[in-house]
Amino acid sequence: MDIKGLPFDSDAMLEGLRPWIECESPTWDAAAVNRMMDLASCELACMGATIERIPGRMGLGDSVRARFPHPNAGEPGILILGHLDTVHPVGTLEKLPFRRDGDICYGPGICDMKGGNYLTLEAIRQLARAGIETKLPVTIMFTPDEEIGTPSVRDLIEAEASRAKVVLVPEPGRDKGGVTSGRYAIARFNIATIGRPSHAGARLSDGRSAIREMARRIIQIEEMTTDACTFSVGVIHAGQWVNCVSSRADAEVLTMAKRQEDLDAGVQKMLSLATSSGDVVFDVRRGVTRPVWEVDQRGLELCAMAEDFHKRVGMPFYHESSGGGSDGNFTGAMGIPTLDGLGVEGAMMHTLQEHIRIETLASRGRVMAGLLATLS
Repeated sequence: MDIKGLPFDSDAMLEGLRPWIECESPTWDAAAVNRMMDLASCELACMGATIERIPGRMGLGDSVRARFPHPNAGEPGILILGHLDTVHPVGTLEKLPFRRDGDICYGPGICDMKGGNYLTLEAIRQLARAGIETKLPVTIMFTPDEEIGTPSVRDLIEAEASRAKVVLVPEPGRDKGGVTSGRYAIARFNIATIGRPSHAGARLSDGRSAIREMARRIIQIEEMTTDACTFSVGVIHAGQWVNCVSSRADAEVLTMAKRQEDLDAGVQKMLSLATSSGDVVFDVRRGVTRPVWEVDQRGLELCAMAEDFHKRVGMPFYHESSGGGSDGNFTGAMGIPTLDGLGVEGAMMHTLQEHIRIETLASRGRVMAGLLATLS
């Protein structure tokens, strides 16, 4: 198949992507995520897919499962996993509007990962217009909570992946043609310090500050970082009145390791910090976990196929394992052949400078089309 002959147009794709970027969809705003699910569902329906809307759980948004017509529908096929939630709260467009600057385009969630999701839909459209039928049936699953570790739909993803032959994940592509062939293990923790309140002006010495203890614990936790396992605190909530000694502080911890055994050791280290007595109690609760996904022989075969298509469109190619989890952790760890990082290239994800390289919408869209048409 001549994927270079498919008429992908990055400029036209960017215009199609714009409504997705301007539909803000932060994870914790279920209504906003569902508006994005509506937008994607409409587009998928126009493409001929059968849409199933799966109601959200845990106060989070819905999921969308779309199946495309195929002679072998119901048999194991290709599962494409993408999330439509972002880390950017509603209102971010005021500071980070959809804006083109030469070959760069800015916007909340444009790289992670709405751009990759959109180029995947364009790849399917281009194959259909060219009359090219995929050898395997194709299912797309859009999920609402990847940015917080996928607590509500991991079971749904794993159930769907167990019926698939291969999984493709259009998370952001690595710079200069790279894809992701494995992911490090990640564990999250919710921690809390519980102190004793008092009036900070009149009876300071009677109190026991939860904030002070949390500050001490944050330093202790982050200093546990080694080359094998990292620890970082990214969220803190504490205090209500400056004239009160704080009675409670809450925080979230992220732990990451390249090997499962190192993550397991890190988990035990974290849990061992908990104390239930003394002036200030320290509570540690394990949250969601992403298992290590290591590339295997079938994964290397997927990489070789992707490399061939990269060469056909004039892109360099390399693959590597990556920190920063994705839903590919789950499917790769299950032993389902998985290839990640197939989305658009860009930089500064999760910041107010998030952007993509526009030309990679078409080049990586062609690679996705090649994979979809060739996998058997």
